[in-house]
Amino acid sequence: MRAVIQRVTEASVTIDGTVSGSIAKGLLVLVGIEDADTDEDVAWLSSKLVNLRIFGDEAGVMNLSVKDCGGDILLVSQFTLHASTKKGNRPSYIKASKPAFAIPAYEKMIQQVTADLGKPIQTGVFGADMKVQLLNDGPVTIIIDTKNKE
Repeated sequence: MRAVIQRVTEASVTIDGTVSGSIAKGLLVLVGIEDADTDEDVAWLSSKLVNLRIFGDEAGVMNLSVKDCGGDILLVSQFTLHASTKKGNRPSYIKASKPAFAIPAYEKMIQQVTADLGKPIQTGVFGADMKVQLLNDGPVTIIIDTKNKE
């Protein structure tokens, strides 16, 4: 799984003019799924998301997690995170999972993050044409790949 994590003061997803998910302070997480992803990847990434200390404490030092500060999470599926740009100018998405695999994996991720955060999260709709709006706070943007745990 690949994730782009953005600390936000607000974020939302709109589909056909209707807001499907929105948060105030928290994390907007774009997640891409590949066939090699396992339940271990889901658990590891979820734990990392809710415990990543990227929110300011009373001294303004990034010492708090989204869980610590009572923030929310907006999780959005995004197959283009697995784009390969090695050849030519048209990205290949061959590594991105097809819906038969990706939808259940995305649903597991939603369930795991909800459990780890201790409250419901907001989401986009898998496969929909989504309009994502955010106000990046910092900006703080972190990229994580469960296959390359740096």
